[in-house]
Amino acid sequence: MKTAAAALLLLAIVSASPALAISRYESLSKSCESVQQLISRERSVLLRYPSRSGNVVLYDRYVAGDGQCGSGYYAASTSVPTKDNPKCPVYNCRSSSVFNPH
Repeated sequence: MKTAAAALLLLAIVSASPALAISRYESLSKSCESVQQLISRERSVLLRYPSRSGNVVLYDRYVAGDGQCGSGYYAASTSVPTKDNPKCPVYNCRSSSVFNPH
């Protein structure tokens, strides 16, 4: 019985690990093309960048497409500032709920 419980615990830890393994990057230290390549290769990344006023650091999860969004969410076009493009086109997940229509 202890072996089965240990196996289930190990399975739970291993299956949760990919969710914890998301990479984090500073978008202003990279070109737009390199940010897009990172997202395409890793499928999902966290990008950090300063607000327009520069007083706050903003961050969000950016994805390669709808497949990285959960049920009830879709990949919406948005942009992030990069070293060479103040509005580099990327995608992030947004709710497709009737209470928050897109």
